[in-house]
Amino acid sequence: MNKRAVDALNWRPPGPPQQFLWDTALRGFGVYVLASGQKTYVAQFRREGRSQRVKIGPHGAFTPDKARAEAARILGRVAHGEDPAAERRERRAARTVNAVADEFLADHVDELRKPRTAIEYRRLIDLHIRSALGRSLMRDVKRAELASLRADLRETPIMANRVLAVFGSLWSYAARVGDVEADANPVRGIERYRERGRERFLTTAELARLGAALEEGETVGLPYVVDETKPAAKHAPKSENRRVKLDGYAAAAIRLLLLTGARLREILGAKWEQCDFERGIIFLADSKTGRKPIYLSAAALAVLASLPRIEGNPHIIAGAKQGAPRADLAKPWAAVKRAARLEGVRLHDLRHSFASFGAGASLGLPIVGKLLGHSQAATTQRYAHLDTDPLRRAVDTIGATITAAMDGSKGLP
Repeated sequence: MNKRAVDALNWRPPGPPQQFLWDTALRGFGVYVLASGQKTYVAQFRREGRSQRVKIGPHGAFTPDKARAEAARILGRVAHGEDPAAERRERRAARTVNAVADEFLADHVDELRKPRTAIEYRRLIDLHIRSALGRSLMRDVKRAELASLRADLRETPIMANRVLAVFGSLWSYAARVGDVEADANPVRGIERYRERGRERFLTTAELARLGAALEEGETVGLPYVVDETKPAAKHAPKSENRRVKLDGYAAAAIRLLLLTGARLREILGAKWEQCDFERGIIFLADSKTGRKPIYLSAAALAVLASLPRIEGNPHIIAGAKQGAPRADLAKPWAAVKRAARLEGVRLHDLRHSFASFGAGASLGLPIVGKLLGHSQAATTQRYAHLDTDPLRRAVDTIGATITAAMDGSKGLP
């Protein structure tokens, strides 16, 4: 094994998470590569009938020759009856939650999770787990401490449940690398808060106000508020002149969210090359549920046709940064929501609204689920109660039959 061979080593799908290259000069010395391209040297040996493996270090920090020398040292200790793996486990058992979390994020989350999921894991760990438990030894974390953390987050029950789930994943990782025992996971037995799903659907009147606000924003601009208590307020334009135009790409993104039922990141990340205008589909190579087509109505196609393409930027919803998509819609949505008087409506509620109109039109939940890209039919069941047309027809039929029977009785003696 030499540097050229290690540099040429690549992960090729389909295959196991790790693909190995073993040295021909020193038995038990090798290097593996992950799908991300990260390469790590290892020493592998059998002790007491079991195969064991010890990490040496990453390619780059170690050259093949330096890693081979370390592997020879480790394998020599094994030959003399020592157990390097056990010593390593003892050292790892003394690691803090912070130390394990660092490795968990770098070696597991960043490598195997989707980018948005990795960002959320990092946020929950940094914001809640490190502050509460970071300096504790991983092996010493008790159920009572996690229950206390859960109680501290009781005002945000969904957040509390997500933090427990992430810590559970962290513990499972720690068990796989030998820090703790899997069966001792302190998350087990802690009751989760009940989550009430938010199902906010826009009414026809609200949709009309939304459409008017978008049009107003793109033409004369939307009014903005000035804090009159601030010293700089006296320099602000007069109230009738306090308007700011809505970015055309932001307005298009909001319309596409409503017209397609797609998720925010699916629209912001979509590229022109993924559009099949003849078939009316945007083919996403990846999404929350994997590969996914976004079906485009005539109205959605018209939105796309109205957008200019920016040279050097492949994204449909172009951002200010060269070649990048728009990062988010927080500010434009806040302005549109305020102008349309849509108090408490989130961008994700546009997706719910799309689904509600499909279910209300009796298109069938399987069809609605396919349009939304649901991988599980049960996910679409939340909209079942909106499919009122069959019930309306049934009650009208029954009512008409009863009324006819009652009217027929008038002629009887």
